[in-house]
Amino acid sequence: MRADNIDEVIDNLANIVNDALRDGDRIGYFASLYRQVTVAIRDAIQANEFDDGERMNRFDAAFGNRYFDALDAWRRDQTGPDCWREAFRLVDDSNTIIVQHLLLGVNAHINLDLAIAAAVTSPGDAIRSLERDFLLINDILVSVLAQIQDALAQVSPFMWLLDEFGGRTDERILDFNIRTARREAWQNALLLAHQSDAERAETLKRLDTRATLLAVLLARPGGLSRPVIELIRSSENPDVREVISHLNGAAGRRT
Repeated sequence: MRADNIDEVIDNLANIVNDALRDGDRIGYFASLYRQVTVAIRDAIQANEFDDGERMNRFDAAFGNRYFDALDAWRRDQTGPDCWREAFRLVDDSNTIIVQHLLLGVNAHINLDLAIAAAVTSPGDAIRSLERDFLLINDILVSVLAQIQDALAQVSPFMWLLDEFGGRTDERILDFNIRTARREAWQNALLLAHQSDAERAETLKRLDTRATLLAVLLARPGGLSRPVIELIRSSENPDVREVISHLNGAAGRRT
């Protein structure tokens, strides 16, 4: 499952979502979110919003292939990056709430995959010319995530308790400090772009370890968070296929 361009990334994600709808597989939760973000990026490429649309096409393919490789490795023999394994391991866990599944995917894809995708797309000093287009994606993400969160409220009506419990009044749940995470990814991309293969391997190991620690915190929050999550879970739509369908159409039926 590899992609050479953004259209193939979207096709692969659509296939994952369709298979998940057929099988009632929670793997379709994050794939639905990811597909819609990718469609929005393709729309921006076609509207000439990026400085270099062809470069963004290649960048998106490199980014998507990180996810596809991780999923293939998990399905083959449960190997792959540790942070992705933590996310995939909980796909069959009905006690994990919908937003946790989404955030586990977002965590792995941004905190591990994003920097290396940028570095291989624009290695060396060329990485600097990617910055504006890299940051422009932030606005696209925030727009799609707002629509996804509105859809989430319909299948997980008590999800707002996470904001109330955490005292977060200035950001929405799915923002997940998205701009902060992407700023860190950009700094890591600058580092990776100038490293040798051996140095990159060590840096990616470090990023995977950090992302895995975050995944554990997302998957198994302690203290008073546990009863809040239990209450949210009790209110959620238990039909996996309905949830996937709802999330997959959150930003409109774009293809």
